[in-house]
Amino acid sequence: MRRLLLLAVIAVLLFIGFSLDVPRGPRSETFLDIPPRTGSSQIAALLQSRGLIWNRYVFDAMRLIKGGTLKAGEYRFDHPARMSEVYARLERGDVYTVAFTIPEGANIFDVAQRVETARLGSREAFLQAAHKDVNLIADMEPNAQTVEGYLFPDTYHFSRHATPDQMIAAMVHRFRQAADSIDLLGNYHAVVTLASLVERETPIQSERPLVASVFVNRMNKGMPLMTDPSVIYADLLEGKYRGTIFRSDLDGDSPYNTYKHTGLPPGPICNPGIVSLQAAMHPAKTEFLYFVAASADPSGNSRFAKTLEEHEKNVQAYRESQRMAGLKK
Repeated sequence: MRRLLLLAVIAVLLFIGFSLDVPRGPRSETFLDIPPRTGSSQIAALLQSRGLIWNRYVFDAMRLIKGGTLKAGEYRFDHPARMSEVYARLERGDVYTVAFTIPEGANIFDVAQRVETARLGSREAFLQAAHKDVNLIADMEPNAQTVEGYLFPDTYHFSRHATPDQMIAAMVHRFRQAADSIDLLGNYHAVVTLASLVERETPIQSERPLVASVFVNRMNKGMPLMTDPSVIYADLLEGKYRGTIFRSDLDGDSPYNTYKHTGLPPGPICNPGIVSLQAAMHPAKTEFLYFVAASADPSGNSRFAKTLEEHEKNVQAYRESQRMAGLKK
């Protein structure tokens, strides 16, 4: 009898050792979603049912010995693993996320398309949320029609189940952190709107305070800003952008048409990065009233001028550089 009992104990120990030490799991990508408030015994049952551990009861025993809290969320498994490795991942909360990057100068249409490309949701659903979630920025931009300008450019890590509202909330929260870091504490509308124009006009960071100075100088003189990116944005809002600006666009009545209307447009036209925000807060002290944007100039630099005569010479030089680069006959 004692011999049988000893053999039974040895068999149990061998089974436990096998369950603990022999890797178990898929050899290809498999996802397991553990809902919030799922008990540890239920988690063990889920893991066994998906073939990720050998035995749920051994897993339960491990939890009693190790302690800790197993985290809910979606987990990705792509190779056989020991039970201790599976346990450690759930205790750490090593949930699966999708890396998602917003580049500086992306607008809500760009961001929405990136959301869809990353398979985090549809473009249309994100755009609807971008209009609906304006309450998230009501203290900064009370009259905002969308969250444009406040989706801070950065790399985020989202669950595949993240909603557009959750993603936007994370982006706005990151904006607030960035704004605090540069002491942007008020007049968000003017700073963010100006920064968005600067962002779209030049990719060269050192030029951004100069570009900001041109816009400030023009506004001080009551001159229209005459910036093409705002006209493009007007077309995007109306769903009629054709890849270039036509004469009819410059004649349009949109409040974003800075050729027809003086002052800043009604709101930001993209989501600016921290350098552009700082340029809008602290424009360079210049007398420049005109510039040819670096984004359009094959020379790779913007051309600034104080007078219309100087500007016309810069435009001619710009056209010549385009011709030399084979961009225009």
